Amino acid sequence: MTSVSHRSNKELRPVSKKGFFRTLAGQWQLMLMSVPMLLYVILFNYAPMWGWITAFQDYKPKAGIFGSKWVGMKNFMWLFGREDFINSIRNTLAMSVINLVFGTVSSILLAILLNEVRNRGFKRTVQTVTYLPHFLSMVIVVGMAQNIFASDGAVNGLLKSLRLVKEPVFFLGEGRYFWWLVGVINVWKEVGWNTIIYISAMTSIDPSLYEAAAIDGAGRFHRILHVTLPGIKSTFVILLIMNIGHLMEAGFEIQYLLGSSVVMDWSQTIDIFVLQYGISKQQYGVATAAGMFKSIVAIILLVAANTLAKRLDEDTLL
Repeated sequence: MTSVSHRSNKELRPVSKKGFFRTLAGQWQLMLMSVPMLLYVILFNYAPMWGWITAFQDYKPKAGIFGSKWVGMKNFMWLFGREDFINSIRNTLAMSVINLVFGTVSSILLAILLNEVRNRGFKRTVQTVTYLPHFLSMVIVVGMAQNIFASDGAVNGLLKSLRLVKEPVFFLGEGRYFWWLVGVINVWKEVGWNTIIYISAMTSIDPSLYEAAAIDGAGRFHRILHVTLPGIKSTFVILLIMNIGHLMEAGFEIQYLLGSSVVMDWSQTIDIFVLQYGISKQQYGVATAAGMFKSIVAIILLVAANTLAKRLDEDTLL
């Protein structure tokens, strides 16, 4: 019995290899179509990694990579001795978590509400209205936010009319409000666009499950709780893993445009730190070290989230 099973395993291995290459040969058109994208990824995502060498150098543009002085881990040690860099890590993680939580919850809630709407005209109108902000430039969005949250803006006017505050709240000049402002603006801009994936996942749920739940006496809320949410669970897990991999990317435009010297301790992200030291102060080695640190942490977070999902027997990316 052992010899038969051992022989069958040996016979299956070359068959699987032949099957793999046979599949590639049968889909050569798709392989050919993927070549431009593969070249794009190699050229713009992997080739620039050669520049990571400058993170270990006192890089000088005139000397180049081969002529610059090698300093080892000095740039990294200098970074973690800087209070502004530690603050930028804190700000990046805080705003990323706020964006992740607010964005995910609001997208799922909006998708559920739209999925329950039976009036197609109203549903399409809401979808269009919520999608449109995604296509607006961040410059326009920040300009609108500055007017809305100004001392004499609409938000302060509403708070005063409801007698919730006596004096205008200085939203744009107090650091404790900055993270939450970024979260609110991001939700307003992206909630409709992020909802598309969840609505698509909901449309793939078997309608007979809803019918069976209704026959068993389940109301609308219970059908959402026991049919809709489990039906989008795999989509939620995959998107969560991907978003965790981007926790070190809280954004750049909105923080750069909305921030000021008054709220610098709350608005500066790692990307802004890299811009400041890499372009303004021309400390290229330090800036590269900061960017390298962000990328390595992002990879670790992605692998950790994927491993945790695999151990919990959930769908994974890798």
